[in-house]
Amino acid sequence: MSRHTKYIDKNTRYFHNLTSARRWSNQIDALAISGRLEASPLVGIRDDLVNKIQEDEATDLERMHSADEIKEAVWDCESSKTLGCDGYNMNFIKKCWGKIGPEFTAAVMDFFQLAELPRDSNVTWVALAPKFVGAREIKDLRPISMVGCVYKVILKVLVRRMGRVMPGLVGETQSAFVQGKKIHDGTLIACEIVQWLKQRKKKLAIIKLDFQKAYDRVKWKFVDIIFQKMGFGQR
Repeated sequence: MSRHTKYIDKNTRYFHNLTSARRWSNQIDALAISGRLEASPLVGIRDDLVNKIQEDEATDLERMHSADEIKEAVWDCESSKTLGCDGYNMNFIKKCWGKIGPEFTAAVMDFFQLAELPRDSNVTWVALAPKFVGAREIKDLRPISMVGCVYKVILKVLVRRMGRVMPGLVGETQSAFVQGKKIHDGTLIACEIVQWLKQRKKKLAIIKLDFQKAYDRVKWKFVDIIFQKMGFGQR
């Protein structure tokens, strides 16, 4: 118990192993139904169902990052964002780059070399921002995370690299979470299609799917399988 209390806020291998053990102990592999043991179905996906990146692209994604690449990621971050829990924003990092640049770069590169976050860099403050004036219910509030600068740059570096291969993986019909597109585009297109079908008196069936809070129900093993099918490396 003392060890658990002492290292509870540290991103250590001990707690990763503890989390993995807890996940396996809580996993349900099979259920006995009417005296018959029913195993949990295996999740899979057939080949050629998703687009795949090239081998050289997969290799380039895992290439060690350079100091120039990290600096470009720093300058690509918004300067005036809300301060993180350390009290600094990216504008401070840019203005003082001549003095703290080498140490900041080393902190970011350590993550990619050791696969461990620098101490306290993953400490995050979560605040609730109203989606509109007069918000009263929980669903009317949007959680925002105020993270430190090192964490932001690590994320930015990963996003910049992933951005090179994403256009070949994302379908043309996807409108949400795609740069240059808006989620409302899907609604407008659906209305135009319905109007077009009505004018031509064609039969149709409309299916409305609600994906609210779908991220809470993601099967991570399935996500790993998707990455493998898309050609991403293990790292």
